[in-house]
Amino acid sequence: MNLPDTFIIHDEVQTALNERRPVLALESTIISHGMPYPDNLDFARLAEHECREYGATPATIAILDGRVHIGLNEGALEKLARGDGIEKVATRDLGLIIARCKSGATTVSATMRLAYLAGIQVFATGGIGGVHRGAEQTGDISLDLKELGETPVIVISAGAKAILDLPRTLEYLETAGVPVLGYQTDEFPAFYSRKSGLSVAWRVDSPEEIAAIFREQLTLSLTVGLLVTNPVPLQFEIPATELNPIIEKALYECEQLGIRGKAVTPYLLGKIVELTAGRSLATNIQLALNNIRLGAAVALALTR
Repeated sequence: MNLPDTFIIHDEVQTALNERRPVLALESTIISHGMPYPDNLDFARLAEHECREYGATPATIAILDGRVHIGLNEGALEKLARGDGIEKVATRDLGLIIARCKSGATTVSATMRLAYLAGIQVFATGGIGGVHRGAEQTGDISLDLKELGETPVIVISAGAKAILDLPRTLEYLETAGVPVLGYQTDEFPAFYSRKSGLSVAWRVDSPEEIAAIFREQLTLSLTVGLLVTNPVPLQFEIPATELNPIIEKALYECEQLGIRGKAVTPYLLGKIVELTAGRSLATNIQLALNNIRLGAAVALALTR
């Protein structure tokens, strides 16, 4: 696929793609809008380190001054982490941000689309967006779900963010034809928590199984993503029974402040960090790193 002039692929990433070595896409919204500075910069560096340690080349994706970067250097990571003038970019925003030469951190939806255009088949994130609570009144549904229904990329996540309406999120994914796999689990994980009380359609127990399923989807020309849900490691879990009252309090305050749209998720995640005295941030970091390790293993399996 010929890429537009606005794309810059980092030399390390381009070499790995040319040599058909494993590459793992990483989002940048988790850096700019998901964690405070300097924790986010430490995480970004550690994420890329873990990716390399587990055998894949990291390709952190972002838009800087109107150019799409597939892979970032240290200066770019620092700029994203500080967050000055960094927009939160979903698929719908890509044209505008690029045309206006702005800088933006890519969400799950935008990262999926840009990774696909660059020829990267596996993407690891923290948790996907989904159907927000109260969406029957507000209509607030993340573009992540639409993109999963349209773009053939493997997405490794710890389920959907716990602040969402998880049953409706799963219903949407089923309607969109997106296979939802549980990695070594029969239950849909809930981001900070290993269990949600909701079943996944299929369980897989190895990266090779995931790679084989995705290959068959491509053979059949299925233009949907493959969502792999990977529970947070047990020692870092915040059980749902402990977390749910905190989420309810954060949601109430968000409603009282009149926060809407793309500002909702960063506000709620920040509030939960505050209400858990930083414990949720530590869990967020560990679940994201856990997904990166699995993502690297899946990318490696795809190259075999």
